[in-house]
Amino acid sequence: MARYLKRGRDAAAVAEDDAKVRRTVEEILRRVETEGDAAVRALSKQFDGYDPPSFRLSEEDVARAMAEVAPRDLEDIRFAQAQVRNFAQKQKDCLKDLEVETMPGVVLGHRNIPVNAVGCYVPGGKYPMVASAHMSVVTAKVAGVKRVIASAPPQGGRPHPAIVAAMHLAGADEILCLGGVQAVAAMALGTQTIAPVDMLVGPGNMFVAEAKRQLYGRVGIDLFAGPTETLVIADETVDGEICATDLLGQAEHGPTSPAALITSSETLARDTMREIERQLAIMPTADLAAKAWADYGQVIVCEDEDEMVAEADRLAFEHVQVMTRDPDVFLNRMTNYGALFLGPRTNVAYGDKVIGTNHTLPTKTAARYTGGLWVGKFMKTCTYQKVLTDAASTMVGEYCSRLCVLEGFAGHAEQANVRVRRYGRKNVPAYGAAE
Repeated sequence: MARYLKRGRDAAAVAEDDAKVRRTVEEILRRVETEGDAAVRALSKQFDGYDPPSFRLSEEDVARAMAEVAPRDLEDIRFAQAQVRNFAQKQKDCLKDLEVETMPGVVLGHRNIPVNAVGCYVPGGKYPMVASAHMSVVTAKVAGVKRVIASAPPQGGRPHPAIVAAMHLAGADEILCLGGVQAVAAMALGTQTIAPVDMLVGPGNMFVAEAKRQLYGRVGIDLFAGPTETLVIADETVDGEICATDLLGQAEHGPTSPAALITSSETLARDTMREIERQLAIMPTADLAAKAWADYGQVIVCEDEDEMVAEADRLAFEHVQVMTRDPDVFLNRMTNYGALFLGPRTNVAYGDKVIGTNHTLPTKTAARYTGGLWVGKFMKTCTYQKVLTDAASTMVGEYCSRLCVLEGFAGHAEQANVRVRRYGRKNVPAYGAAE
């Protein structure tokens, strides 16, 4: 039976925090919907101290930001975007339109149609999340989205040059310097100067995540995303240093980021816990990582591989780093995860920044029913049908009419009957079942 050497915060305390966030977001969304640009400007001044003539960047603004980014940084951004673009294109190539004659004279099909307008949020609170521009804007453009608007909060009272550069190089059609709930609300609901989008994507803090949750239905979203989660699954083939590094490397996202270790070795578990304390004493971002580890860190010791798989699937974490004798065991057997990182040579940071897979992934056990952001999220698979012959319409119509009557839908039945009368049997009475 799995044993906990360390547990995170009580679920009731987490739920209370979530309720406070929910109420705050509800009020901000109400203000943006009723007051439009005026609310957006007031909220930007309140939360970011930012009140520019326009939140939309001009071509001159973009060029000025690009000029401030070091050539090597631009080269690195281009490299990362090339990896994301290439993998997204390979994924899109798997999405095929379909047309098939399922019965003589009956043709069914589907088309994969890009969403028309997407809003991409790029976080920039504690860290300027340059990589989020790659993951959302590049992927949307590969999908064929016609209008992509990207928004990120100001840094130091102005647009962050590297984020602007990444948005521009990714292909954003409009760029906003606007952060937080007011940004996603403006993109989703529209204002006097910002046309609304059909879909919102991108990570963010707990307030942005809650705003997307509340806006879902009015617009589409990529997924429900909360604080970054990381799970390390390890056995005695690795050591405490690498396990601790991979746990703290994601815990530094923020004080509510869960980090968990599942292992079949109690020796490794205790070594990792000691190594975490050692690294926290010297880690530049220890103020965030230490809080996350104290409140949300978990260490679970399992009897064997079977129990490790079961515990990992129960947690259904966003990032799962597997460092065991045979990592493919977890690839073949796990079903609930956002992304797997198999073997000690890879790690979550590779996926976050550069390797090509998307870093916008499900959290809070959403991996039980969804994967992460990918090119297919920006596509609508829409079906169509064609009936080519009189005989086919008559045959399908007779079945349809009887099934409609079975359910009590007289009007539905007549839709079928009128075709049967016109294209086949002439003696079918109106609003009566075909005999």
